[in-house]
Amino acid sequence: MQTKIRCAWCEKDNLYRDYHDNEWGNPIYDDDKLFEFLVLETFQAGLSWHMILKKRDNLRNAFAQFDYKKVAQFGEEKVQELLQDAGIIRNQLKIRGTIANAIAFIKVQEEFGSFSKYIWNFTEGKPIHNHIKKMSDVPSSTPLSDTISKDLKKRGFKFVGTTVVYAHMQATGMVNDHVADCWKRN
Repeated sequence: MQTKIRCAWCEKDNLYRDYHDNEWGNPIYDDDKLFEFLVLETFQAGLSWHMILKKRDNLRNAFAQFDYKKVAQFGEEKVQELLQDAGIIRNQLKIRGTIANAIAFIKVQEEFGSFSKYIWNFTEGKPIHNHIKKMSDVPSSTPLSDTISKDLKKRGFKFVGTTVVYAHMQATGMVNDHVADCWKRN
């Protein structure tokens, strides 16, 4: 049996391999999934992606199955409840930022028809295929992620620095950063 060659970052364990093989870099145009990844990236800021994947189900339960309409309605009582939830990252700024992002997400939908139309407009609706030979060639941000980050912040989004935005672009397939010999590259 031949072993699949993958991007080196995902060889830590089966959770990472499964995420790499089935999600990372697959183009996502669905607003619900785009919001999910926005929540995950918000909580990942300054932490490891592996930790976020391990807490993903807890985050899903804490944030109403990533239903942005419900999250936008979270009030102070819910914030305090989430601050006591040991299953998630109990960072008040990230919790409040997620609620602010849900509100901003809905405003973007109202303006553009969908968040997907808005975000994918930055790449003309198609993934950018980078030619990555080795993991050290993968950037942590780009001029495009700088532009998107600035626009998101202007629209009221929180925890959307250029590095977080670039990670979101990778996760949702806006950019293809699979290394040249990875089986997912093409």
